[in-house]
Amino acid sequence: MKRVWLASFVLIAVMLVCQSWGFYGHRRINRMAVFTLPPEMIGFYKRNIEFVTAHAVDPDKRRYASKNEAPRHYIDIDHYAKDGQNAFELMPRYWFDAVEKYSEDTLQAYGIVPWHVARMTNWLTKAFESKDVNRILSTSADIGHYIADAHVPLHTTENYNGQLTNQKGIHGLWESRIPELTADEYDYLVGRAAYIDKPIDAIWDAVEESHSHLDSVLFIEKDLTQKIPSDQKYAFETRGASTVRQYSQQFALAYTNRMGDMVESRMRKAIVMVGSIWYTAWVNAGQPDIENIGNVNEEQLAKEQKEAEDAYQKREIKGRSHDD
Repeated sequence: MKRVWLASFVLIAVMLVCQSWGFYGHRRINRMAVFTLPPEMIGFYKRNIEFVTAHAVDPDKRRYASKNEAPRHYIDIDHYAKDGQNAFELMPRYWFDAVEKYSEDTLQAYGIVPWHVARMTNWLTKAFESKDVNRILSTSADIGHYIADAHVPLHTTENYNGQLTNQKGIHGLWESRIPELTADEYDYLVGRAAYIDKPIDAIWDAVEESHSHLDSVLFIEKDLTQKIPSDQKYAFETRGASTVRQYSQQFALAYTNRMGDMVESRMRKAIVMVGSIWYTAWVNAGQPDIENIGNVNEEQLAKEQKEAEDAYQKREIKGRSHDD
């Protein structure tokens, strides 16, 4: 029985780490991004809002099927900080410059999220140009996921789950547990999507801002751990058919209160950037009329996605631009 319980706990913990914002957070971000769009786009996206909401979590599901998937969700930027220098000043923002300086293998090992978002913006533009409803919706859902990940401080560090500072579990606490408890109270009036002249710079700016919060994310959790007894830090809760040990509501709410509006702010900024990238790709495609381009064919889409992923795994990444 003890081994079964331990296995269930480990599985849930791993799932929480791998799901970044958690299924709840990713779906909420994509859904609310729809309402940032201009009149020429919002009708199409509102008709397909359930699709972009449900499929916001597809990239996390692909982690188990594709060896190429995981690096698309993060960048361990602090790996590149040497001798006290600012890693953001050392790291070139453009893909080929970064490859030349650090090698592609190194970049893949420590994450490529900003370059992947830039590349997917180009893919979405091409989907709009061809008015391919399957590609527009699947790429929109996917790119929303990666943009959301880039807005999470723990997606910018080698210490992604506090494993280097004896804070294991902080990843799920910050981006799953807290949104589940508090996100219904967030203000989702984030404004209108805006055209982004250089998506690669915008996503790098988002990563840099996320990373600026990292010290607080780690320090506050450690400080609370010293002040709140361990028997109050964790609680057992039922999830489906399993009873799991996780951060208590008391600890999670005390943590978010100390952080102020950090989690809400990062979610709000993710929402408006998702909408803005969708809008930017549409503008770059020539603002095509998408009001009556048909409905998504999910069976055909699943087939196309598998074929695309198989092709991706067979060819080298080197030689393809991440800067578009």
